[in-house]
Amino acid sequence: MATRTIWKGAISFGLVHIPVGLHTATTESGVDFDWLDKRSMDPVGYKRINKRTGKEIDRDNIVKGVEYEDGQYVIISPEEIADAYPRTTQTIEIQQFVDMADVPFVYLERPYYVAPINKGQKVYALLRDTLAKTGKIGIAKVVIQTKQHLAALIPSGDALVLNLMRWGDDVKSMDDLELPKSGAKGMTPSASELKMAKMLVDDMSGKWDPTEYKDEFKAAVMGLVEKKVKAGKTETVLEPQEESPAYADNVIDLTELLQRSLKGGKKAAPAAKKAASGKTAAKKTAATKTAATKTAATKTATKAASTKSPAKKASAQKTAAKSRKAA
Repeated sequence: MATRTIWKGAISFGLVHIPVGLHTATTESGVDFDWLDKRSMDPVGYKRINKRTGKEIDRDNIVKGVEYEDGQYVIISPEEIADAYPRTTQTIEIQQFVDMADVPFVYLERPYYVAPINKGQKVYALLRDTLAKTGKIGIAKVVIQTKQHLAALIPSGDALVLNLMRWGDDVKSMDDLELPKSGAKGMTPSASELKMAKMLVDDMSGKWDPTEYKDEFKAAVMGLVEKKVKAGKTETVLEPQEESPAYADNVIDLTELLQRSLKGGKKAAPAAKKAASGKTAAKKTAATKTAATKTAATKTATKAASTKSPAKKASAQKTAAKSRKAA
């Protein structure tokens, strides 16, 4: 079953742009319990409650503040928050290539499948195969829904996976943990212990098969749900529908710029962007002229119709309609 594209943009490194789309790579495995009003079976949401008075407050009386000391806040306005949002570029901008083994799993957070679009298959395959053969991954920055993320672009079989990462200051240090130091006195296992441990590991080793691992709690709850459905013990709840996100599709396949990137041609990128913006401006100007022509034609025909007899007015109105269509 085909998955919905949730984001469209391009992978960018050097002067090369690879047009791609993102697809969710995971599903929620737990059981989602919703709050319902038992009297009416309506969904129950969260109220805005003043924690000191316990009273509900209106949305207009809510402001956003950042606590910089205990009990001391700085108020940030919606306009200031909007200005601080990262600029959406629709680009997975690779900052650096690093060895895959150098990035600990603790930094990886949420994976997305990356698929080529707009005839980007060849360049996509080139990047994927190059990363696989060199054992490298791309460390990139990407903006998704106004939020900037650090991400790792990782080859996985026929696909590239974009795994959103935690920022460096979001991962706690291990320095405070009481961990056995490698090679420390009294911590080094004997040869016989290592041999037995290796035999146990070998005995429990096998090929990775994710289908062998199930969420037992979810299976038990869904079993109860199935029994109650068969017994007719169900309720109807109307949920609001989600809107489909808007996509941007203004990327260019620049495979021929790969060699220029190797020669240090990154400075040409702004020129390419300027040319693209010039084309956009030209399209806007043409659209404005077309709209002005339609408006002028309509005004002329309407003015002529107002000074004529009913029969001539009808004729003038037909002329106005033809003028708008021609414009």
